Amino acid sequence: MTDITKRFGDVYANRNVCLNIYKGEILSLLGENGSGKTTLMNMLSGIYFPDSGSIEVNGVPVVIKSPKDAFALHIGMIHQHFKLIDVFTAAENVLLGINGKLKDAKDGIKQICDKYGFAVESDKKVYEMSVSEKQTLEIVKVLYRGADILILDEPTAVLTPQETEKLFSVMRAMKADGKSVVIITHKLHEVLDISDRVAVLRKGEYIGDVNTGDTDAQSLSNMMVGRSVSLNIERPIVEKTTTRLKVEHLSVRDNLGVLRLDDVSFDAFGGEILGIAGITGSGQKELLEAIAGLQAAEKRSSIIYMDPKTGMEEQLCGKNPQQIYSMGVGFAFVPEDRLGMGLVGSMDIPDNMLLRSYLDGKSGFVNMKKPKELASQVVDELGVVTPNLKTQVSKLSGGNVQKVLVGREIAGDPALLMTAYAVRGLDINTSMAIYQLLNEQKKKGTAVIYVGEDLDVLLELCDRIMVLCSGRVSGIVDGRAATKEQIGLMMTSIGGTDKND
Repeated sequence: MTDITKRFGDVYANRNVCLNIYKGEILSLLGENGSGKTTLMNMLSGIYFPDSGSIEVNGVPVVIKSPKDAFALHIGMIHQHFKLIDVFTAAENVLLGINGKLKDAKDGIKQICDKYGFAVESDKKVYEMSVSEKQTLEIVKVLYRGADILILDEPTAVLTPQETEKLFSVMRAMKADGKSVVIITHKLHEVLDISDRVAVLRKGEYIGDVNTGDTDAQSLSNMMVGRSVSLNIERPIVEKTTTRLKVEHLSVRDNLGVLRLDDVSFDAFGGEILGIAGITGSGQKELLEAIAGLQAAEKRSSIIYMDPKTGMEEQLCGKNPQQIYSMGVGFAFVPEDRLGMGLVGSMDIPDNMLLRSYLDGKSGFVNMKKPKELASQVVDELGVVTPNLKTQVSKLSGGNVQKVLVGREIAGDPALLMTAYAVRGLDINTSMAIYQLLNEQKKKGTAVIYVGEDLDVLLELCDRIMVLCSGRVSGIVDGRAATKEQIGLMMTSIGGTDKND
C-alpha cells in the first residue's frame, strides 16, 4: 500500500500511509483509537475506497472497489463483529455469496480443518456455537474462498486464554503454509507473542515498523502515543472497606424463559474493585442489568443495597430503574452495548451528558451549562477525538464512543459503579487513564464492579475476581494470588474454586 489517504469530511482517517505485507509473516497493526488501523485494512478488504494512493498485490497494481474484488485477489478480513447468519449451518454460511454445492462446502471445510487444526461441525447452526466457534468459522469461510492474506480485527477480544492460544497455533500454521496474517489488537503481550513484525499508526499516519524480536511493550507504547507511557496498573490498598451490596440467590431468566443467572450470591465492598470474569454470555450482562433494575429477578432473589448516606438497607428487587434512581441509589452503569443502551447516537456529546442530569432541573427548562462543562472535561481528560462537541456521537470511532460513555458515568461520583467492558476496543493509553479513574473511585470508598475480558488486567487491577460459567459462580478468588490459567479453567467449569475462597 503506497501513499494511501482516506478522509471523512475534514477528518483524515489515513494520510499518505505506506505499508508492506510480506508472504509467510504475521504482522501486528498497532495504534491508538482513531489512528486509522481498521480504516486502512477496510480499504485493503474492499469496504472503503481510498481517496488517493495505490495498492499492489504480488507486484501488480490493483483496484479494490468491493469485498468481491478483494476475494478475487485472495484477501479476506475477519471483522470484530461476525458476519454470520445465525439460523444457517456452518457449511451454509461458508457458501454465502458464492456458487457451489453443500457437499463440496462440507468437504472443503474438512480439508481446511485437517490442514490447520480447526474444529468446525459443518451441520451445526451458528446460534448453537460459542464465540470461539463462530470466529473459527469466519476464518474457515475466508480460507475456503482462497484467501492468502488474512486480516483479523481484534480477534482475541472475547476469547479465554486457552482459546486464544488455540487461535495463535492456527495462525502459526497458516504462516507456515505461506499465508500472510495481519492482526489488529491492543493487547501488547499478544503482539509480542504472536507477531513477526509490528507496524504502528499514529493519528492516521504511518510511524514505522519494527521486528518483534527487537522491541518490547514499553517501546511499542511509546511509538503508539509519541511519548513515554506507564504500563503499571495501580492496585491501591484501602484500609477500611464497607459492605455496599449483598446479592443472594439471584436468578434471572431472559424474555424466552431461559435461565441466564442461576443462584448467584456475592458481596461487593466499598473501597474495592470486584472483577467479574467469564466467557461472553455467561451471565455478566444479566447480572449488572438485574442490579440496575433493567432485568426482573426470580422470586427467591435478593439484592440489598447499603445506602452510605442513611446507613439503611434497601431491597432493589422489584423496583424499576426510575424508582432506584429516585431512592438516591448512586448507580453508574456502563453497559455492554454502548450505543444501543448507553448513548444516543444521533445526539451530540453535551446532550448525551444531559441524559444523566435532566431530571435534576427545577422547571420545565434544562440548563445546558453543566452538561457542556462535563463534555469538555471528558473530551480533554480522556482525549476524545472529535471535530467538535456538537458532532453526533454515532460519527465517532468505537473507542471514542466508549470514552464519552465511561467519562459520563464516572463523573457522577456513584457509591456503586458497575462497568461492563469499559476498555473494550480502547488503546493502551486510554485504558490506563480509565483504570486510574476506577482506582480514584475505589479510594473514595466506591464499590466498583468491573466486568472485563482481559485476564491480565483483571489480575492486576481487581482485589477479588468472581468467575461466572453458564450463569453460575465457579468461584471467587484473590486477585493478588490467582493465576490466568486458574481463572481460564474456572471459566469453563474445570478446576472450580470454593465460593468462599
